[in-house]
Amino acid sequence: MLEGKVAIVTGGTRGIGYEIVKKFLNNKAKVVLFGSREESVKKAVSSLKEEGYDVFGLYPNLSSLDEVKNAYDEVINKYGKIDILVNNAGVSSATPIEKYTEEEYEKIVDINIKAVYNCSKVVVEYLKENGGVIINTSSMVSIYGQPSGVMYPASKYAVNGITKSLARELGKYNIRVNAVAPGITETDMVKNLPKEMIEPLIKTIPLGRIGKPEDVANAFLFLASDMASYVTGEILSVDGAAMN
Repeated sequence: MLEGKVAIVTGGTRGIGYEIVKKFLNNKAKVVLFGSREESVKKAVSSLKEEGYDVFGLYPNLSSLDEVKNAYDEVINKYGKIDILVNNAGVSSATPIEKYTEEEYEKIVDINIKAVYNCSKVVVEYLKENGGVIINTSSMVSIYGQPSGVMYPASKYAVNGITKSLARELGKYNIRVNAVAPGITETDMVKNLPKEMIEPLIKTIPLGRIGKPEDVANAFLFLASDMASYVTGEILSVDGAAMN
């Protein structure tokens, strides 16, 4: 479904991002995964290569426009183009507002909002000539909020706003911009959240189970492919109808 395409996946070293990388590779895309640390990128690339995949990894600071630009230039030098950007890098939070620190606030804003802005801003110059796709990772909490950790849903509300606005702004260049809003999914991020937050939410899922990373990756594949050629500005929920 993605043969001949070149994709960048931020936050591609584990969880949903890692599954997106594999899904894209299995559909014949050339994929560059971005991670936050050299060691995590090397580990992910090594693991994928052991499975027989040809993949490339980089670790720019996504809150720096210059580092993002330099990383994209490396991708262009290697593959000649960029067709798909997946803004998946993110951090969660369950901190009560009275205990929030300025450092935690700034970390969430830098990774969950500024990185999406930076990566999207820089990629546009590469996509304008031939069109392309930007897909952002949102969350079910961007729709329903959550009972603690206010800046995480706030950041995902921002991602939805970026998605819908850029879809309108960039449509004239045949650049589609969508987001996927996963529900509770079997990832390290979710495993780190307290049980008292997760267990009541599972009871709200009509399908009766937590989502798997592949469930979410399938949505990214659809939106990245030509099957979604007339889909833009959408926030696609993949949550088993949780809280509906």
